[in-house]
Amino acid sequence: MEQANSAIRVDGARKVYKTVGRSPGRAAVDGVSLEVEQGSIHGLLGPNGAGKTTTLKMLIGLVKPTEGTFKILGEDSTSPKGRRFLGFLPEQPYFPQHITAMQALRFYGQLAGVEKQDIDGRAVELLGKVGLDGTERTELSKFSRGMLQRLGIAQAIIGRPAVVVLDEPASGLDPVGQRDIRNLMLELRESGTTVLLSSHQLSEVEAVCDRVSILNAGKVAAEGHIDELLNISGQTSIRVRGLDELPAAVNALAGDVAVSGSVWVFSVEDSAVRSVVDAVDDAGGAVMSLAPKRESLEDYFARLIASARTGVAS
Repeated sequence: MEQANSAIRVDGARKVYKTVGRSPGRAAVDGVSLEVEQGSIHGLLGPNGAGKTTTLKMLIGLVKPTEGTFKILGEDSTSPKGRRFLGFLPEQPYFPQHITAMQALRFYGQLAGVEKQDIDGRAVELLGKVGLDGTERTELSKFSRGMLQRLGIAQAIIGRPAVVVLDEPASGLDPVGQRDIRNLMLELRESGTTVLLSSHQLSEVEAVCDRVSILNAGKVAAEGHIDELLNISGQTSIRVRGLDELPAAVNALAGDVAVSGSVWVFSVEDSAVRSVVDAVDDAGGAVMSLAPKRESLEDYFARLIASARTGVAS
């Protein structure tokens, strides 16, 4: 049964490309299923050649699937009716070079069904949001790679779509641009827009995504809430300050100890948290935070892909 809160649903996606000779072909995507809840940011990860972009292109109707069903807000997304809810940023957006930024957004605004009298105001608003203030009359031939990427993001959301699919939105952007796009994705989620994000920027995914699906060799290798995947069971991370050194009782229990100035960060077994907090307090220190110990997404991703290559369970 279709989940009422599903913004995107992919079931059994498969794409086989024919090869020369009598071989059965190469499966770029092999049985991928995923579900994206409304109003969430869902990350789609994987090494090069894992099938991410092919999956996205099947979802939006740019590649004909060999098998599978694809829905956006309950409608078949391979049909124009299903795509009316959608905004899309391709991995490498291309625009005619002889037009201005305003002319480009007017064109895409009309395609997205924005009322004619509202397009210019919406275009100016979005150029500001993506860091292109004052470029309305600038020809795109004068835009840098990063500026074109920003414009691509603006065109993806000009029609206020309920669902936005972003394929490598941080590509070509400097750190400031990456921060701006990260904040924009969070703003979209806050407004109730659903975002499906494919990215190699793992820090970006970890910062904004609610759930992730990791593809490898055309299959789903892992999927879940970001905390479920990264939290390390039975371990607590502790930050303390105000100590020149850790008390001996804490040192005996602490692992992964790091210090910066007067701030100490370390992890302990959950069962030892109370005794460690008491020991820090007795030594005159202050506990800044307690949180489940968490593996970085980069480390988790690398370990998962390495275990798949060697055939050893992680």
